[in-house]
Amino acid sequence: MLINDVCKATNLTKKAIEYYIQKKLVNPDVLENGYRDFSDIDIEKLKKIAVLRKLDVGTEAIRSVLADQSQETIRNLAVLNRIRLQREKAKQALLDRLSVSQDWDEINSQIEERSITIAERLLDAFPGYYGRFISLHFARFLDMPIETHEQQEAYEEIIRFLDGVPAMAFPEDVQDLMTQSTKNISAESMSEINEKTKQSIENPEVFLSENKEMLDWYLAYKKSDEYKNSPACRLQALLKEFSTSSGYYHVFIPAMKKLSPSYADYYSKLETANEKLLSRYPEIKNLDC
Repeated sequence: MLINDVCKATNLTKKAIEYYIQKKLVNPDVLENGYRDFSDIDIEKLKKIAVLRKLDVGTEAIRSVLADQSQETIRNLAVLNRIRLQREKAKQALLDRLSVSQDWDEINSQIEERSITIAERLLDAFPGYYGRFISLHFARFLDMPIETHEQQEAYEEIIRFLDGVPAMAFPEDVQDLMTQSTKNISAESMSEINEKTKQSIENPEVFLSENKEMLDWYLAYKKSDEYKNSPACRLQALLKEFSTSSGYYHVFIPAMKKLSPSYADYYSKLETANEKLLSRYPEIKNLDC
């Protein structure tokens, strides 16, 4: 396909297409007469580039996205963008304070303290799904830089733990379940899950009352043979065993509490909510998975 038709197919200008060729994002064949011949693959790439540019994704990041068939790069971009938006929100709060207080020295000191966040460090230390999973789960507790010696020690302990923890081996059907259940996880969906969890632990009595029917059904399902024979049950059992044997509870969790005061507060509320859940549904303790 020649460039005039490509412009119509992609809704891009000639100059834009030539720029993407110059940046080697697309490499159409050159005919004997000097005209460029764009393949169907080139067209699809240009359509993707157009979408990414509208989302303010830079050229180098676009190159990485186009080269990555696994979609890990774009998922990481989504996480990084969410972290960036959180930082921009914090800057806006400082601007609002400055407009009211005019305390330039105080605001300046806070700006200087806002270096790279712990969540960004973790995502950089563990590229790919592992780092993205960690950041999605814990980013809201780690949206700040390391400021104290205790935090630095806790961070280094977490890095050692995560880097040294052995890989888990899953049966094939359990792997299939994990793939299907996690392939569509996004920063937005994980944020929604985190928000619902937060609501449940902030006022567990209200949550238990309002969701009694759902909880009764879920407990009955977990007691059923259907669930006990399912990949989901085996996955839960494997994760429970792994968390206990790997040091997750006595290494990672204590380090997280030292690293993030907000996580320490969250975990305390989570323990209280769990106690209330067990007091109402004591049989949960005896479930195998």
